[in-house]
Amino acid sequence: MDFTFGEEQEAVRGLAAAVFAARSRPERITDVESGADRIDRELWRELAGTGLLGIALPENLGGGGMGLAELYVLLEEQGRTVAPVPLWPHVLGALAIAEFGTPDQRDALIPAAADGSLILTVGLEEFGPYVAGEPATTAREVDGRWQVHGAKAAVPVAHLAERLLVSATTHSGPALFLVHPEAAGVTARQAESTTHEICANVAFDAAPAEPVGPADGTAVRWLLERAELAVAALQLGVGEGAVRQAVTYLNGRTQFGRPLATFQAVTHQLADCYIDLEAMRVTLWQAAWLLASGEDPGTAVLVAKWWATDGGQRVVHRTQHVHGGIGVDTDYPVHRHLLWGKQLAATLGGAGSDLARLGAQLAAGVEVVA
Repeated sequence: MDFTFGEEQEAVRGLAAAVFAARSRPERITDVESGADRIDRELWRELAGTGLLGIALPENLGGGGMGLAELYVLLEEQGRTVAPVPLWPHVLGALAIAEFGTPDQRDALIPAAADGSLILTVGLEEFGPYVAGEPATTAREVDGRWQVHGAKAAVPVAHLAERLLVSATTHSGPALFLVHPEAAGVTARQAESTTHEICANVAFDAAPAEPVGPADGTAVRWLLERAELAVAALQLGVGEGAVRQAVTYLNGRTQFGRPLATFQAVTHQLADCYIDLEAMRVTLWQAAWLLASGEDPGTAVLVAKWWATDGGQRVVHRTQHVHGGIGVDTDYPVHRHLLWGKQLAATLGGAGSDLARLGAQLAAGVEVVA
């Protein structure tokens, strides 16, 4: 397997880096975070205008017609600058609709998702231990119409989304359903958060819903695998951005007449960060390559998810630590990388959950992809 980026991926990286660098300076992010929405609307419009927002969506529906590699490159670049826009839940929701939705669903939602005129989000997590693909939320068909019952936890940007794509268990298996956030039977309660995005706990009481794809677990599994790698790509970028800040800081600070970057204890900390980031990178792109090529990823997705969860937290903690006292100042930029790293590490299950699920896969005889 050759993980070297081609011309298209490098072009996406260059464009994304330029857009995020110009629009996501620390003072700009501070202004956005003080607003009610806590997303950068100007950046959102620019991502749409440059085609980056819809880069992985079908070309005949207004997207760029590219694939997972380009999307994960985009998310990695977002993570470097901790740019406050809800890219991963929006694009992953749109991709699932493009893959499994009816022609009417695709025509109604995908072009608007590609141009940014509406925001989509996904509800995949619930209260209690994380169990992938086996939601406690249920859906049943009553008089030819589907209704959803239950609750989803920490749904990203639910206060702005025009559709929620949620997982629910039916009589024949798990499935995906589109729910309007203002429909009868839907109650959203904003979760307390000091992190980078506003989330909500959303309850459903016979909420009207539209099925998206088959009710046999296929669509849910498809979305979960790609969402877990999306979070891993974002976490990789967050770690890279944190290390870049640490290197700049350490090269500019001196003690006993020497830059802090030359001290052995500091170089050991950054060397450990490098090892974690490289492990995160290679496991991410191995899993992404397998998904994009249509091969069975085996354990590869969970391995990448675990490295992003476990290694990603270590990286952001080390980089904050080497900043000394200024690292705990919430006005200092590296603190924002720490918050993103910790929140992403808890998204779609933490490290313990990842290992438990990986162990279950191995016990069930799922192929280990090396």
